[in-house]
Amino acid sequence: MQQEEDRRNRLRVRDGAVSGLFLVVAGAVVLFGFGGARWVARESASVLYELPGGAWSAGGVLGVVTLLGCGGALSERFGSPVPGDSGKASGVLRGTARGVCYVVAIAPLLFLFSGLQGKNCRSYEPGCSYVPGTGPALLVYVGCVAVLGWLTYRRRRAVLEERRARERERLRRLRKKGKGKSRTASR
Repeated sequence: MQQEEDRRNRLRVRDGAVSGLFLVVAGAVVLFGFGGARWVARESASVLYELPGGAWSAGGVLGVVTLLGCGGALSERFGSPVPGDSGKASGVLRGTARGVCYVVAIAPLLFLFSGLQGKNCRSYEPGCSYVPGTGPALLVYVGCVAVLGWLTYRRRRAVLEERRARERERLRRLRKKGKGKSRTASR
């Protein structure tokens, strides 16, 4: 009885320590991760927008990066386990790869938003002012994602429809020979 109670107390202490450590790490990530990422984005945006092609080409490139990240995140390659695989290690790798693709899909939008004027800030503060070139970059980004995303969607739908039509034709020929899905029904 006493051993069971001691074990529970040790588990409570361990769980409390893990919870506290989690809160400290989460706070550090929020404080330094998001704030630092916004600072880096604001500092690098002005340099990026001054390259040849300017904000227009930067918006297009960031749009393509977003579409590639979405394509990877929604890919079936990372979805289902490989046949004959036990699963743990490859499942973790698939989950990590999918998570990286989600971050790659969202990061350009956050980068562009960081260049806009800050909310509840005075415009003369350097950390809140509008970064010149962000508006055109955001405009091209949205246009690029919309147009290329729509074209990608249409192509994917056409390929899937063609695949379904070939499968229907194959089944029709098999049924004609008596070897298709309806074979058991014809007996």
